[in-house]
Amino acid sequence: MIKLGGGWDELLNPLFTDLNYIKIHDFLKQEYNSNIVYPEKNDIFNCFKYTPYDKIKAVIIGQDPYHGDGQAHGLCFSVKNGITKPPSLKNIFKELHSDLNINIPENGELTKWAKNGVLLLNSSLTVKANIANSHSKCGWEWFTDEVIKLVNIREKPVVFILWGNNARSKKKYIDSNKHYIIESAHPSPLSCFNGFFGSKPFSKANDFLISNNQEKIDWSLE
Repeated sequence: MIKLGGGWDELLNPLFTDLNYIKIHDFLKQEYNSNIVYPEKNDIFNCFKYTPYDKIKAVIIGQDPYHGDGQAHGLCFSVKNGITKPPSLKNIFKELHSDLNINIPENGELTKWAKNGVLLLNSSLTVKANIANSHSKCGWEWFTDEVIKLVNIREKPVVFILWGNNARSKKKYIDSNKHYIIESAHPSPLSCFNGFFGSKPFSKANDFLISNNQEKIDWSLE
């Protein structure tokens, strides 16, 4: 039985007992036994462990975990302390500095964001080594769609930050009359100049939270 805390166990238990998740579980059991898969098994659900359901202020939706050795640890766009920052994360930090004048951090671990109310959710929660999007068809899309629906029904409004087409495809599950959707191009070097740079997602998120009588997010990582 998976234990996550933070109010997630009761909410996600219907998903974990659903036939769709049982298929995911069976697929992953075989994959972890026969291939190199990221993140480590104990890290798959870290985004829920670090961010309690009733503390969510913002949701950032990524595509799938980094597929290089030692990078992924269950939080989208984040890498473990001491691991070289991937290009997309470097661009996120550039925009963070431009937007809020926050110093670019030395490492790329975003655990502090998660603990400050930012749900760092990938559309797929696992990936085969060196093959991006390799687990996107195993059922994770169903699972994370259901998670977004659960966040959508929260009484307090939430900021949804959607970077790139994969994340934007989730918009149909979000009530834009209650929540605030920030969308732009992906921070990847291939698309960051098509609207990501200059989009000011961090200040926009905080402005919305403050206007709804919520505490702003501390986006600094130092």
